[in-house]
Amino acid sequence: MIYPQNFEQKIGFDQIRQLLKEKCLSTLGEERVTDMTFSDRFNEVEERLEQVTEFVRILQEEDNFPAQYFFDVRPSLKRIRVEGMYLDEQELFDLRRSLETIRDIVRFLLRNDENEEGENTSPYPCLRRLAGDITVFPQLITQINNILSPYGKIKDNASPELARIRRELASTMGSISRSLNSILRNAQSEGVVDKDVTPTMRDGRLVIPVAPALKRKIKGIVHDESASGKTVFIEPAEVVEANNRIRELEGDERREIIRILTEFSNRLRPSIPDVLLSYEFLAEIDFIRAKALLAEQTSSLKPAFENRQVIDWSMAVHPLLQLSLSKHGKKVVPLDIELNEGQRILIISGPNAGGKSVCLKTVGLLQYMLQCGLLIPMHEGSHAGIFSSIFIDIGDEQSIEDDLSTYSSHLTNMKIMMKSCNERSLILIDEFGGGTEPQIGGAIAEAVLKRFNQKKTFGVITTHYQNLKHFAEDHEGVVNGAMLYDRHLMQALFQLQIGNPGSSFAVEIARKIGLPEDVIADASEIVGSEYINADKYLQDIVRDKRYWEGKRQNIRQREKQMEETIERYQKEMEELQKSRKEILRKAKEEAEQLMQEANARIENTIRAIKEAQAEKEKTRQIRQELTDFRESMEAIADKDREDKIARKMEKLKEKQNRKKEKKAKQAGNELSPQALAEQQARKEAERLAAIVPGATVKIKGQSTVGEVLEVNGKNAVVAFGSIKTTVKIERLERTNAQPRQADVSTKSTFISSQTQDSMYEKKLHFKQDIDVRGMRGDEALQAVTYFIDDAILVGMSRVRILHGTGTGILRTLIRQYLQTVPGIRHFADEHVQFGGAGITVVDLN
Repeated sequence: MIYPQNFEQKIGFDQIRQLLKEKCLSTLGEERVTDMTFSDRFNEVEERLEQVTEFVRILQEEDNFPAQYFFDVRPSLKRIRVEGMYLDEQELFDLRRSLETIRDIVRFLLRNDENEEGENTSPYPCLRRLAGDITVFPQLITQINNILSPYGKIKDNASPELARIRRELASTMGSISRSLNSILRNAQSEGVVDKDVTPTMRDGRLVIPVAPALKRKIKGIVHDESASGKTVFIEPAEVVEANNRIRELEGDERREIIRILTEFSNRLRPSIPDVLLSYEFLAEIDFIRAKALLAEQTSSLKPAFENRQVIDWSMAVHPLLQLSLSKHGKKVVPLDIELNEGQRILIISGPNAGGKSVCLKTVGLLQYMLQCGLLIPMHEGSHAGIFSSIFIDIGDEQSIEDDLSTYSSHLTNMKIMMKSCNERSLILIDEFGGGTEPQIGGAIAEAVLKRFNQKKTFGVITTHYQNLKHFAEDHEGVVNGAMLYDRHLMQALFQLQIGNPGSSFAVEIARKIGLPEDVIADASEIVGSEYINADKYLQDIVRDKRYWEGKRQNIRQREKQMEETIERYQKEMEELQKSRKEILRKAKEEAEQLMQEANARIENTIRAIKEAQAEKEKTRQIRQELTDFRESMEAIADKDREDKIARKMEKLKEKQNRKKEKKAKQAGNELSPQALAEQQARKEAERLAAIVPGATVKIKGQSTVGEVLEVNGKNAVVAFGSIKTTVKIERLERTNAQPRQADVSTKSTFISSQTQDSMYEKKLHFKQDIDVRGMRGDEALQAVTYFIDDAILVGMSRVRILHGTGTGILRTLIRQYLQTVPGIRHFADEHVQFGGAGITVVDLN
């Protein structure tokens, strides 16, 4: 139930309807706007809101939505239901284009996109359900295309008879044109007609313009004369019959076109009910699109919508006030309000012109818009519920015809509200109890308020009466609220603060207006010092509460930031531990792989020696050395540090060198060919086995020393200074020299290669843009802080912050923070072609 009948005019919803109609593409959508009604069915409202939310995403993300040719041909379709009626060319053209639009919209909404899991899902499920059962009539479109050209004209080949008629028309017109030109040339040569004269049309017939004095020089029929009388238009006798034939053919053409259109209309007639259903879908799409455009214009969204009675709004804005003030470069002060089971009725007090009535209208308008399926301007973290009825009592309803005074009309409204309201109702009352003697008016208002509270009704009520403020303090379910006022600047702040009653600031406002001080003093004396002091104490309480509320908010923000920082550091520590374990595990796996490859190479070498028929004793010695080498490598693989691996390898190499020298001395200065091949193979195997992660190497023939980072089969990743490269193992050789540090100042001793690799990866994947649109102020600041820190860390020179235009709050907060960062050289708006004031470009040192 909505009360009274002029509820929409009282809260300004009639203006919202007008804005919606202006955004419709056709009368299809305008009718839906006119028929839009308040609904108390949760599922229906939820579906409407989701449809608009999805269409807002279409407007923001899609460029190819078919939004042309929304023609309303329903009157024409209803007319041709009568046998013998037909669509004319223009109506048929509009029908074709609008049917193509319906077809394209249905295809757009029924398409599937692949999600992150690789599944095909619809990006717009609610709109997809709306389009699911709509018929698109491709056969009708094809039939119309056979009749009409792309420009909406009847084709020559629409029927064989029409093609014949138009061929004959063209032939006859050509014959007449040739005859006229011949007659005209003769007349010009005889001086009867001026040389610059050409044939013209009069009443559908080709004629020659002639001066009146010479009209008898040309035989024919005079059809017309100019307005000045200085020219007459003569149809030569030679072409009269041909022109008559033209008239006959044109009549035949019209009759054939009507026959074609009638025949098509007869084929269309059985499908008219289904076609009309498709146009209802087109009307719904036009309506939803208009609501989405209004949501974009007013920065509206869908709050968390719950199937219960609740109002928990943050930064709610009156849309009409927002649009009005934005034209003058001003901004609306947002409203924070909460009504729940514990505080159902809010009693707002405060100074006149302080925003009480605007607050009440904002609640009524936004709740009504929401239950009409419109998105509303507020923060995305807000919660909204559903009410079965809304009542409002605002303004002067006195009526001479109904013999109602102002106060009588208020009492009438109170009577209806008390009779009809329940726990699912929302009541909105302005200046509760006003319009009569204050003492009895306040008493009646308190009694009525008591009934509302007993019925557990939700409501917002504005008043100046002290007894209602005391009632709110003493009764569960009713809470006081105050519109804030700056006593120092003597101006309203238009901010609602829930928890304490507000002062009317009557004395301060009277003094500001300039009322004589002796009058103010007399008034203060009349009411007594206790009342004046109580009012001042109330003002001080409101002021102090505002101050400490601000302090508490700052402390909460600091605590939240600290908790988030601690959580972030803990996560980073856990990730570091995981990364360390993973790196050690990979190092062990690579070492094992390296040993396996070394074993395979050495086995191949031994096999080659055997095939070369080497001595058995030599083969046994090589195999023993292989076993020693494998055992040493296994011992090294169990160690965590790479430097230990390198030292073990060096010791192993020295041991093997000593063995070789000893054997060389025993064998003498000359070696047999088999022994020489055996020695070379062993050296090659040892050299390849020494190429392990952490080893210092150089490329054969070069002096630059690098460090092996990892070994992959026959290739190794080597770091030469700050440059990483992949080199074949056979091109590398071990060296005892250490890699030269490029710049000691830029890489301290405690920075590990792992950290350098992490920084390299971070720079590789760093994105130079961040999007904070839709975030709250503290969330956006935290995201921008981390983003700027990372940008400075990886050495970016320029980054971009997308914060949108909106109310400008995010932009101001972010820029205030950027001014405090020492690593920032300059920041400014993006170029207007790339986003303008909605994007801040930051240049870093």
